[in-house]
Amino acid sequence: MKLIIKLATATFAVFIASYVIPNVEVDSVVTALIVAVVLGVLNTFIKPLIVLLTLPITALLVMLASQLIPGFFVGSFIAALLFSFGVSLVNSFLNLFVD
Repeated sequence: MKLIIKLATATFAVFIASYVIPNVEVDSVVTALIVAVVLGVLNTFIKPLIVLLTLPITALLVMLASQLIPGFFVGSFIAALLFSFGVSLVNSFLNLFVD
């Protein structure tokens, strides 16, 4: 049931966004449903890869946060990278229970 609600919500979002955003067209509700399914599948498989590819940027943000926040220290880029990876893993695991 939860999957059907998420799919219906995503389909509605695709359909509405196509009306609001110029140069985006969706012919029918069926097309919007297909777009929602395909985007869901792509997000499932590609999003984790993108997260891994952005870890170096996230590590730089962690280092910046280390400079801005008293009481939070990160001594090297490698430490920031490992910290980013660890936080990402824990967040992914915890999100399994939230969703």
